[in-house]
Amino acid sequence: MHRLTLLLVLATLVSAGTLSAQTFTLKSNDIGGQATNKQWANSFGAHGDNISPELHWENAPAGTQAFAVTMYDKDAPTGSGFWHWLAFNIPANVTELKADAGNLSKNLAPAGTIQSNNDAGMPGYLGPAPPPGPIHEYIITVFALKTKIALDKSAGPALVGFYLNANVIEKASIVMYAQNKN
Repeated sequence: MHRLTLLLVLATLVSAGTLSAQTFTLKSNDIGGQATNKQWANSFGAHGDNISPELHWENAPAGTQAFAVTMYDKDAPTGSGFWHWLAFNIPANVTELKADAGNLSKNLAPAGTIQSNNDAGMPGYLGPAPPPGPIHEYIITVFALKTKIALDKSAGPALVGFYLNANVIEKASIVMYAQNKN
């Protein structure tokens, strides 16, 4: 009886450890908390390199048919934040976006990926360019989707967000911060 109880407890602990170690996770070799000049925009008064960060994810949930990546500044003084990057229909077998994949002219995003309009009205990545003042929080999220999204690059952020949230299985996020001290 004690042996059976011990085996059940051990199996439960192993299962719990395995489940917690296999959560859907987003990571970056480029982001260490603060946006660097490499990620900052080269517009809106900013003078950065406007290079989207390298991103990679692991442990996607079962049933994932595609991925999406977004970058959102919740602190932008617009009343509704600011969408800096929306990339979707990333193939389900892809687990990484290379640095500068948000630059459409370089064609670094995986085949089939659609990068729609950000809140500046252009497709692709637009780095941080906060106005002078407090620190802004930029939330970068990968969405595991149950289906591809039937939109094109002209779709606006609100519509893309609606489709992403309607089709998400799981999502994972990381944060970077940027401040204009001028």
